[in-house]
Amino acid sequence: MGFNCFSGLNQLAAPAHGSWVFFVALSLTLNVFAQTPKQTNLPVGLQSGNAFLSSEMQNLQKDASANPVSLWLEQGKNIWGTANQRSDCFQCHGDVQSMKGSATQFPKWSTNLQKLINLEDQILICSERTSRPLKGLENAEVLSLSALLHQASQGLPFAVAPSPNNQKQWQAELSAGGTMFTTRMGRMNLACTHCHDQQIGKQMRADVISPGHPTGFPIFKMSWQGMGSLDRRLRACFSGVQAEVPKPGSAELRQLELFLKIRSQELPIDGPSLRR
Repeated sequence: MGFNCFSGLNQLAAPAHGSWVFFVALSLTLNVFAQTPKQTNLPVGLQSGNAFLSSEMQNLQKDASANPVSLWLEQGKNIWGTANQRSDCFQCHGDVQSMKGSATQFPKWSTNLQKLINLEDQILICSERTSRPLKGLENAEVLSLSALLHQASQGLPFAVAPSPNNQKQWQAELSAGGTMFTTRMGRMNLACTHCHDQQIGKQMRADVISPGHPTGFPIFKMSWQGMGSLDRRLRACFSGVQAEVPKPGSAELRQLELFLKIRSQELPIDGPSLRR
């Protein structure tokens, strides 16, 4: 089984995101007030979502014995296998540490499928080559493997980029994601930029608004009582502004994920992580 499902991408210069960001007046119907994010020495707009966690949540995240993410990582290790307990993952890719950097490259353009795919998509594709194909982006085993692969890439920045033979398609997907980020939607008539550029560090209900950098995914979200993908979190945002929610794995969600990761390329991966 020598085929490497996570083959690397050629790293080319990515376009800046500033041309997509515009400033308009924001009218929120929710109670919003200023709150200073904790434990940060970076400019506010370049902070990971982890910087906006409460001190209690940050302490829980640091405690491997109490952090529920540990259970998902352990399951991921069991699925991946070892030299003594060879699974399909281990037989194809070897030790999971050999995959360091793989999580930084997604989403990427799939020539075979002619669309963007993210890491969870790739895990599902890989599983189809095994005796135990997995189904569903929020499948517990898929998320456990995603958590494990993201952990293996902790400390590395996103490296999403086109390859020489797909630059046109990749750029079109990135542009679509940038447009979506700045387009008003839903009954609340809000765009992503209204919160994640203009209201960073302020409180909305029980959460502090972050810049929306997806460096901490997948996340164990307390209100979900389980691990969830960026795909699921983005769908929750669509629901939050009372817009039509895209289907899981839709092109719109992959385009937005691509834009968010290009927007975050100066930050290292620090997931999997906790959220309230």
